[in-house]
Amino acid sequence: MSETETLLVQQLQSESQKNAAFKTLITLYKERLYWHIRHIVKSHDDADDVLQNTFIKVFKNINKFKGDSQLYSWLYRIATNEALTHLKRNAKLKNITNEDAQDLAINNLQSDVYFEGEDIQIKLQKAIATLPEKQQLVFNMKYFQDLKYSELSEILDTSEGALKASYHLASKKIEAYLKAH
Repeated sequence: MSETETLLVQQLQSESQKNAAFKTLITLYKERLYWHIRHIVKSHDDADDVLQNTFIKVFKNINKFKGDSQLYSWLYRIATNEALTHLKRNAKLKNITNEDAQDLAINNLQSDVYFEGEDIQIKLQKAIATLPEKQQLVFNMKYFQDLKYSELSEILDTSEGALKASYHLASKKIEAYLKAH
């Protein structure tokens, strides 16, 4: 952990400094976490809800953070889990499969006033949706957020070699999908 992260964690775990430090944490990570979540859940409104849940969970559990990983890795892991839980909960509420829920979210992108993508962006999102969950996560985090494999390894608790293989497979599947559609 960097010196700055270590200091921030100490402040977050201090009752007298927690609120001010939490505002700093939100300022530092809000945008990156929002886009990470948005790539998973697709919808702006859902991403906002999941982001809020993520920060609530962080606030409640910051004293459990031991510093074994980077702070941002811990945040990304929480955000990822919250986003996946959100998707599964939505699918269950609508009594549809996770894949159908994802298709529905992608189809709703075109009517989302916050989505500024072209047709190719919709096609890319549809291609990503055909991937298994783990490949989707790896592809989104590597392609859209340009995270290093070492960072992905910490966040997803998977070896760098496995992540490289997942990203390579995901890229090939997406390329094949785009050529076919």
